[in-house]
Amino acid sequence: MTGRAKRIASWLFIIIFFLILELFSGPAPLSAQNVNLGVSFADSRLLGFYFSISKYFNVPSETVIDIRSRYRLADEDLPVVFFIAKQARVEPSLIINLRLKGLSWWDISVQFGLNPEIFFVPVTVVKIGPPYGKAYGYYRHYHGQKKWGEVILSDDDIINLVNLKFLADTQQVEPERIMEMRARGLGFVDIHESIQMQKNKGQGRDKGKTEEQKDKSEKKGKGKNK
Repeated sequence: MTGRAKRIASWLFIIIFFLILELFSGPAPLSAQNVNLGVSFADSRLLGFYFSISKYFNVPSETVIDIRSRYRLADEDLPVVFFIAKQARVEPSLIINLRLKGLSWWDISVQFGLNPEIFFVPVTVVKIGPPYGKAYGYYRHYHGQKKWGEVILSDDDIINLVNLKFLADTQQVEPERIMEMRARGLGFVDIHESIQMQKNKGQGRDKGKTEEQKDKSEKKGKGKNK
């Protein structure tokens, strides 16, 4: 079985898993901002996003999918759950339970004694606008210090920061590029897909050039043998 065939088989398994879970699992009472019901589970954009989460946080794809479906989490919340759980060295379910009790992402982080600096990735851009400007203002003021004073990052701040770090690392792109796309109003699933598509196009062009060079070399070699 080729790599492409294996990926397709994995996607089909995940889609079936999703549908079964949706039929037999009752919805958990999450707050309105975390509810995301209009999802097509056959959407390749989402599957790609979930696979990247699975790979980055070293958790089974089934775990990512189960948490997403069982707790009706927004897609952009998934990296936050796994990121805080990893930093706090606890199970993701514990983070979710605290969230279900009404704690903000910041409150949960403080409860585990996490330093705010873990949420940030260094950037070279001087002027940073929404939605990152306020958070990076804190970062530039307190960077390198053990205590950050009276800093409170909102849920939106932490979602934007964690997804920025997650996408920059998994897609191996400059964080400034993600910031610019986010400033244009793109969601993180769409940003992930856009970068993936651009990378795939680049790989396709590189492959075409390699094959073309190979053909030229073979023709040249045949010419010398005549």
